[in-house]
Amino acid sequence: MQSRRSTRSSKRRGRAGFTLIEVLIALVVMSVGMLGIAGLYVLSMQAGRTSTLRHHAVTLAGDVADRIRANPRAGVAYRDVGADNNCVDGGINCTPEQMAANDIFLWRAQAADALPNGAVVVVFDAAVAPPTYQITVFWNEPGENMSYSITIPVNPI
Repeated sequence: MQSRRSTRSSKRRGRAGFTLIEVLIALVVMSVGMLGIAGLYVLSMQAGRTSTLRHHAVTLAGDVADRIRANPRAGVAYRDVGADNNCVDGGINCTPEQMAANDIFLWRAQAADALPNGAVVVVFDAAVAPPTYQITVFWNEPGENMSYSITIPVNPI
C-alpha cells in the first residue's frame, strides 16, 4: 500500500508543477495583452488631441474667411501687421484697412490661445478674377508641423 501512496504523491507533485507553469504562461500572455491595450489607449489619446487641434484650426480659418467676406474692400491690408484698433459693431467707426488690422490682431490672439505655436497667414491675390485670399493656419504637434489652408474668392464691393 505504501508503494501506491508514494506513486500517487509523486504524480501530484508533477501535476502541481505543471499547473504553476500554466499560471506563469497565462500571466505572461495577460501582461502582453495589457501592454497592447495601454498602447492603444495612448494612441487614441494622441488621435483625440490631433482631432481637437485640427478642429480649432478649421474653425479659426472659417472665422478668418468670414471676417474677410465681411470686409471685402480691405484687399491687400490683410497682409499687413495687426493692430488693436478697437473696431467693434462691425467696424462702423473704422476704415476697411483699420478693420483688417483689427481682424489680424484678433486672429493672432485666437491662434495663440487655441493652438500650440499657432499662426495665421493670409495671402491676397488680385491677379485673378474675382480676387482670392489664401488662408493658412499653422500649429505644432509633437514631432511635426501642421497646417490647414483654404482659398476663398471675394468680390470687392
